[in-house]
Amino acid sequence: MNTLMIESSSSALLLRMENVSKRFGATRALTDVCLELRAGESLALIGENGAGKSTLMKVLSGAVSPDEGRMTLDGASFRPSGPQASRRAGVAMIYQELTLANDLSVCENVMLGQERVRWGVVDHRGQHRIVQGVLERLGHSELPLDKRARDLSVGQMQIVEIARALVNQARLIIFDEPTSSLAHADVERLFETIARLTQQGLGVIYISHFLEEVRRVCDRYTVLRDGASVANGVLAETSEQELIARMAGRALDKLYPQVPHTPGNTIMSISELTGRTKPREVSLELREGEIFGLTGLVGAGRTELLRVIFGLDALRRGEVHFRRVARKCTPRRMMRAGVSLLSEDRKGEGLAQNRSIADNVTYGAMKHYSRWGWLNLRKRRQAVAEWMDQVQIKAESVDVAVESLSGGNQQKVALARILHQYSTILLLDEPTRGIDVGTKAVIYQIVGELAAEGRTVLFVSSYFDELLRICDRIGVMSR
Repeated sequence: MNTLMIESSSSALLLRMENVSKRFGATRALTDVCLELRAGESLALIGENGAGKSTLMKVLSGAVSPDEGRMTLDGASFRPSGPQASRRAGVAMIYQELTLANDLSVCENVMLGQERVRWGVVDHRGQHRIVQGVLERLGHSELPLDKRARDLSVGQMQIVEIARALVNQARLIIFDEPTSSLAHADVERLFETIARLTQQGLGVIYISHFLEEVRRVCDRYTVLRDGASVANGVLAETSEQELIARMAGRALDKLYPQVPHTPGNTIMSISELTGRTKPREVSLELREGEIFGLTGLVGAGRTELLRVIFGLDALRRGEVHFRRVARKCTPRRMMRAGVSLLSEDRKGEGLAQNRSIADNVTYGAMKHYSRWGWLNLRKRRQAVAEWMDQVQIKAESVDVAVESLSGGNQQKVALARILHQYSTILLLDEPTRGIDVGTKAVIYQIVGELAAEGRTVLFVSSYFDELLRICDRIGVMSR
């Protein structure tokens, strides 16, 4: 039994989870997890990829039933029969992948599933009053109620999700990696919104791999490791190194390891590259053995630039010079020339979700295991197992379907796929998004070693600190 003690507070206890355990077949996903949250408090739930954070929140939100343990909400026993029962009890979850109906308006999305009806007809005027009141409570009264969801920014979409939870009388809101796709201004507004929620007495559980964000938003923390709660405390009294050590189970000497490398001659030249809408007249040169960082606000055109270089998006004007590849780029030609792309959208185009880890890692370079039209499956399994170990993918075997992995482990599979292709130039779009700090250090080490081998890395990131620490040069895109 877990004896982890929770520190007392003067606020009323909102949620208690005691010795919660869950198995999936032979895999023990959660073991005697304990967690407490008080009204008006923001709790950081942190841990490495595969530590059990997602499973624990699925238990809390009613998507998964625990095998053992006890939960109380506002002092009453809480064991939801499903997500709807959890929502009715006042627990709401804001997922990393937002769940709005794109063709419905702001008002319709907020009231979806909880419409107000009068004489058998939807009371649109009454719904507008309710939604306007909730948006004012959140400090976002300027959001137009009749605007369609597809026309909103990602930050505005999150506000709509939060408003939906408040209309449903939520007392506890879970945020799962909420800033992963937000521009800086939207991140600041989200933090302000969360502060408003806690001031109004709601409880917040905040999941993030960005420890500086956690410190901005949260009062206390709980650490999960290997499915168990191993530490909790007050963030203001805990150093970053202590948090990392508790998450990883070991001290992390260097978050940004430095691998000596010297950039050489120009290997790729991009001249006045222009796509259909983005990018516009971009020119830059990449050198052998260089880590070139590329940043800018969300929507600045970073992803579009990589897609045009790789040939996924149409090129209107300009040229890409690399090993006789110029003007007309296609993914097939670029891959054969030695260029690989790690997509920002791992679910939509970066991975085959229903295929195994082995398939995803090797699909782009099956030639390593084929002879006379036959695949050497034993050789492939051994190679994939080595890649899983190198980038720290947590899974039972190479045969596990990617869709069953956590988001962070899926990102590691996508990265292993790119590394497995042994390309000369690697175009990495947000490679550390959703990955824990321990694995980030491993990725930084791998990127440094690639540069030391003379390979070139174009590293797109919204995280300025990592760009400043690992890149040789940085380019900034705007509009």
